[in-house]
Order: sequence, then C-alpha cells, then structure tokens
Amino acid sequence: MKVDAEARQRLTAFLGTHEEAVVQQWTEIAARTLRGRLTNAELARQVRDVYGALLALLTADGDGELAGAHGGESRAVLAELSRDWARQGFTPSETASLVFTVKEVVLNLTGAGEAEQPLKDFLLLSLLVDDMGLFTFETYTKTRESVIADQTEQLLELSTPVVKLWEGVVAVPLVGTLDSARAQVVMEKLLQTLVDTGSGYAIVDITGVPAVDTQVAQHILKTVVAARLMGAECIISGIRPQIAQTVVALGIEFGDIVTKANLADALLHAMRASGVEVIRRASRDKAV
Repeated sequence: MKVDAEARQRLTAFLGTHEEAVVQQWTEIAARTLRGRLTNAELARQVRDVYGALLALLTADGDGELAGAHGGESRAVLAELSRDWARQGFTPSETASLVFTVKEVVLNLTGAGEAEQPLKDFLLLSLLVDDMGLFTFETYTKTRESVIADQTEQLLELSTPVVKLWEGVVAVPLVGTLDSARAQVVMEKLLQTLVDTGSGYAIVDITGVPAVDTQVAQHILKTVVAARLMGAECIISGIRPQIAQTVVALGIEFGDIVTKANLADALLHAMRASGVEVIRRASRDKAV
C-alpha cells in the first residue's frame, strides 16, 4: 500500500494539529476496552508510542509502507508493544484493537466538526492502520508461541525429576503420558545426573504412568539402553498388574532388564547389588 505525497502531508498535518485530542480520545476508548488492566498513565504512554509510529510512517522518506525500508522504527515500536502485551496476558484482539482505535478517533473528530478530512485521506489512513494492526497481531502470535514453547519446556523439566535415593542410586519417577519429546528430556536428564553423581544404578519408576503401549515401552527401553551405555544398570519399577497384562498382550520384551513391582523393591535390589547389606530389625513391640 503506497500513500501519495499529498495525502501523507494532509494526514500528517491533521494528526499534528489534533495531537492532544487524538491521544486523549484514543486513551479513553482503549481504557474502556481494557477495563483497568493498565494504569491510565501507562496506557497513555503506549498510545503515544503507537501514535508516534504512525506519524513516523507518514513523515518518513519513501512510500510510507510499514514493510518498507523506512518502516523499521515503526515496526520496532509495534513489535515491542505486541511482545509486552503478549507476556502480560492480553488477548490478540485487545492488542490489535489498540492500533485500530485511531480510526474511530479520527471519525469522531471529523463527525464532531473538529476538522474536515477528505474521504480519500481517511481510506489511506485506514489502510495504513490496518497494516500496523496486522503486524501487531502477527508479532503477538509469534511471541505467544514462544512463551508457550518455553512454558512447555519448563513443565517437561518439572515433570521429569531425577532424584538421588542412595549413594550410587538415582531414580526417575515418571508421571503421566510419556511421549517422544518428554522421553528425550527424561533421557538427557538421567544421563546428565549419572555423569554428575557417578551413580551405577538408575531406577525408572512408572507407577504414575497410566498405560503402557508399544510406543511408551520403546521410549523406556531407549532410556535404559542409553543409561547402560553410560555404565549404569537400570531397574524398571512400578509395573502394576494391569500394565503387566498389557505388556504381555502386546508382546513387549524387556529382555534382561530387572523389573520390580514398586520403587521400594527396586531400591532394595540396587542397594544389595551395590554391596550394601540390608538388615531388617525386629519390631520394638516384639517380646524379647
């Protein structure tokens, strides 16, 4: 979209002459939409930033296109606004509407007799503001996708802890569905913990895994093989009767991997295998 020189001059003069009225009405309308989620001072500052981005497009050398070589300053302002609002939890509609509101303000000023603006100029303004709004929306979407990806990675980290149970024994308590992405995180964290602690035994506890199918079993087996390559023996615990039946029905083979019914039995096996003698004391209540 190209704005001819005369239209740009008229629009620039109009916005410059009515700057305070434009910013005031713009802020008031945006405040009603946001319903107090930003202070008036902060909102007014951001409105002025968008107003400045609009003027920069109109007054810059070139064709007045946001995507053009001279639209870099305006794009930077809009991108910063979009990223800021995306991280604060505003909706994409609220973010884009802040930009689109200027058209309503100009119409209000024209209708109230504050100024006369040729229809052609307003159409050109509308097209320019639409480009700004779409750019804002696209930047917002990319930012939200980035935020969601970061949150997903953090959740994966939190949902796959590797804990040290005993000297030389670590455990990975799995909870929930085990997909490819999470399996990769499990493997990386387990291998890194084995390196950091020098542990020789790793327990993969699947008590919290609701179901085991062929894909989940493959992920578990890959983790076990990777740990073995690091010189650690792996034990799988938490195999409930329902899961055992499913494993048998699917024909899944765990080979020579040690399996235990629960985490306690797996820990006991690892301790004994590492040379720790476990002695069960008699109950104190038992008569001597």
